[in-house]
Amino acid sequence: MRVIVITGSSDGIGAEMARQLAARGGAKVALVLAARNGAMLDAVAGQCQSLGAQTLCVPTDVSMQAECIALIEAAVARFGRIDALINNAGRSAHARFEDVQDLGWYEDLMRVNLWGSVWCTHAALAHLKAAHGSIVAVSSLSGLVGVPGRSAYAATKFAMAGFFEVLRAELKDAGVSVTTAYPGVVATQIRHHGYNAAGGQLGKSLLKEEGAMSVEECARLIVDGMDGRQREVVMTAKGKLGRFLKLIAPGMVERMALAAVKEQ
Repeated sequence: MRVIVITGSSDGIGAEMARQLAARGGAKVALVLAARNGAMLDAVAGQCQSLGAQTLCVPTDVSMQAECIALIEAAVARFGRIDALINNAGRSAHARFEDVQDLGWYEDLMRVNLWGSVWCTHAALAHLKAAHGSIVAVSSLSGLVGVPGRSAYAATKFAMAGFFEVLRAELKDAGVSVTTAYPGVVATQIRHHGYNAAGGQLGKSLLKEEGAMSVEECARLIVDGMDGRQREVVMTAKGKLGRFLKLIAPGMVERMALAAVKEQ
C-alpha cells in the first residue's frame, strides 16, 4: 500500500489531489489528510473512501511545529510507513509593502507557507528515505517571478523554492525525489482568504482571474509530476516564458507581472 500525506487537503488543490490519488490507486493507496478544519477533512475523506482508498484525518495547523510532528507520527502509527509527502498547505496575501503597518502577519505567513513544509518534511524524512519516496512542494509562479503587491507571499514561495532545490540535491543519493510545483492563477478561493495590508482577510482577488486554471487540471499536473518524479512542474506557457525572459529581459518580465494585477 502506498501511503501519502497531504497537507492543506480540506479544500481546493489539496482536496482534489486526494480525490485523484484515490481514483488512481483505489484500495492500494492510503491517504493521510491534514488541515485545520476537521469537518471539511472528514468530507474529503468520505469522497476518497468511496473510491476505495483508506484514509486518516489529522486536524493540523502547520504553523505549529509540534502539530507537524504529530501529523507524521499519526501517519506512521496507523500505516507503518510514508511513501510520499505533499506539502500543499498555504495561505495567500496581497498588499503593497508601504501600506503594511504591522509586519507580524508576514511572520505568520512564513510559518505556514515555508516552515510548515520544512517541519513536516523534517519529521517525515527518515520514513521517506526508507521508502525511497517522494516529496512535493506546492510553490507558486510568485516563487519564480515577483508580482507587485505580493511581497510577503513571494518571499515565502521563493524561500520554498530555494529550500527544496537544495534538499533535492542532498537527497539524490538516497533515492528520494523532490518535485516543486509552480501553479499560476488557479480557480480557488485562496486569494479571497489571504491577508490584506492590515493582516485581516482580503475577501477578494486582486489578480486577473480570466483564464484561471481549473483545480482539476492543476491537481492532475502535480500528481503526474510526483508520479513521474519530476524536478519541477511549471504549469503555464506564460510561466515558462517568464522564467526564461527573466534571465535576458527582466524589465519585460516586470511589465508582465504588473499586467497580471488588477487596477487598484
